[in-house]
Amino acid sequence: MAQVLGIGNATLDIIHAVDGYPQENDEVRCIDRIIARGGNVANTLVVLSQLGHACSWAGVLAETAEGRFVRDDLESNGIDTAACRQLDTGSMPVSSILLNTASGSRTIVHYRDLPEYTCADFESLDLKSCDWLHFEGRNIEQLELMLRWSRAQFPSIPRSLEIEKPRQGIEALFGLADVLLFSGHYARHHGYDAPEDLLYSVHVSSRQADLYCTWGEQGAVALDRLGRASSQPAIAPPRIIDTLGAGDTFNAAVIHGYLADLDTASLLRHACMLAGKKCGQTGFAGLVQAGS
Repeated sequence: MAQVLGIGNATLDIIHAVDGYPQENDEVRCIDRIIARGGNVANTLVVLSQLGHACSWAGVLAETAEGRFVRDDLESNGIDTAACRQLDTGSMPVSSILLNTASGSRTIVHYRDLPEYTCADFESLDLKSCDWLHFEGRNIEQLELMLRWSRAQFPSIPRSLEIEKPRQGIEALFGLADVLLFSGHYARHHGYDAPEDLLYSVHVSSRQADLYCTWGEQGAVALDRLGRASSQPAIAPPRIIDTLGAGDTFNAAVIHGYLADLDTASLLRHACMLAGKKCGQTGFAGLVQAGS
């Protein structure tokens, strides 16, 4: 059992399921409403816990009913929250999500009134027992300090970095992690028409890292630090129900692949299979079955 620490966000998700995405100024009735714990790193840790790893979350919790809901959900999924910072001011980040049941797509409006986790918080942790550090690509200035400090103090612990959103200055972090996990959204924002194009471009200046990029219905591509490319078509479920968290699930399966010493082809196949399975169900409960 590997020890994985995830550094990043946890949210309260309010999900409204609708049978078609509304037009501006429409008034529609939702067919279901779910209140759940969300957040990229939190989702990834929940999947890693199902995959048999001991997971801890380093983030910020508000001492509110919403904060207790998030903490209780994480702990019920086997996630240790001792590394989080708890505040008696502010409120939990909230994602209001429209889930289109006709396509499985999701549209998110995010609200945040809570400080970010800092490098000082991170440096106070005892990382000696960690086998993997996973960082969400946000809070760039502090995250750069965390990556540099962890590399200097614990060079043997692998570090993965999720790059989902095109945040200003995030490219400065690419040389500080061992595994870079890109979203198709990031690639398209920067004008790339194919995942390989992004990865070859990043590889030029980040030869220390293995690179991954998801591409929705087309699957995913990997480029290792030696410049060897691999690809895997998407493994779609019989019906797309909920794509929320599919990228987080893919990232968890990639990290698991390294910890399980899988070759790149097997790792990619398992990551696409698990992400596809996530798209075929609502939420994360029971995503990983025994022996899968």
